[in-house]
Amino acid sequence: MQQTFRQSPVTATLLSLTIGYFLLIQLLFWGKSTTAVSILRAGGIYGAYLHFYPAELWRLISPIFIHIGWEHLIMNAISLYFVGAMAEQWWGVWRFLMLYLLSGVMGNVFVVFFTPDVVSAGASTSIFGMFAAISVIGYFGRNAYLKQVGQNYQVLLVMNLVFNVFMPSVSIAGHIGGAIGGGLCAVFLTTRFDRFIFKQSQRMLALVAYVALLILLLGIVFVRPL
Repeated sequence: MQQTFRQSPVTATLLSLTIGYFLLIQLLFWGKSTTAVSILRAGGIYGAYLHFYPAELWRLISPIFIHIGWEHLIMNAISLYFVGAMAEQWWGVWRFLMLYLLSGVMGNVFVVFFTPDVVSAGASTSIFGMFAAISVIGYFGRNAYLKQVGQNYQVLLVMNLVFNVFMPSVSIAGHIGGAIGGGLCAVFLTTRFDRFIFKQSQRMLALVAYVALLILLLGIVFVRPL
C-alpha cells in the first residue's frame, strides 16, 4: 500500500476514503446499511429529495464514496485501484482528481434527472468517466501506447454499458452520465504525455459543454413537477 501511495497518491487516498467510509457506514447502520433510508442518510443521491432540498448539492459528490453492500464495494475498489492508477499517471495528481470528481458529479446529475425516484450511490459514475476519458485520449492521441490502451478501453466501455442493460439493479443513467462527463473532461484536462491533442478552442468548447449540460439538467430537476 505504501508503494501505491508513492506512485498514485490520489488513487490510494480515494481508495482509503471509500473503504473507510464504507466501514463507518456498517457501524452506524448495523444490519441496515443497504436500505434506501440508510444510504440516503449516509449521503446517497435521491432526485426527488434533491428537488425539495437544492441546498444539498453536496450530494452530487458524496455518493461517489458510498457503496451498497460488500460486492458493490469490492468491484468498484478493484476498478479504482487499477484504472485509477493508470489514469493518474496519464493526467497527473490534480487533473486526475478533477477527472474523477467531475465524472462522478455528471453521473449523479444524470441519475437525478433520469431516475429521480431511485436512491443511488457508488463510484461507478467516476469509474465509467475514467473509462471514457482513456478511450477519448486513445482515439484522438498520436502516442502509439496511448492509442493501444485507449482501444482496449473503448471495448471495455461498450461491453460494460451493454451488460448494464441486462442488470436492473445497476444505474445505467449514472454510468452513461459518468462516461459523458469523463469524455468531456478528457478534452479540457490535458494529459502529461500528449498535451496538444486538442486545440485551445476545443478544450474551451468541451468545458463550456460540460458546465452547460450540468446547469441545464439541474435546472430542469429543480423546476419540473414531481
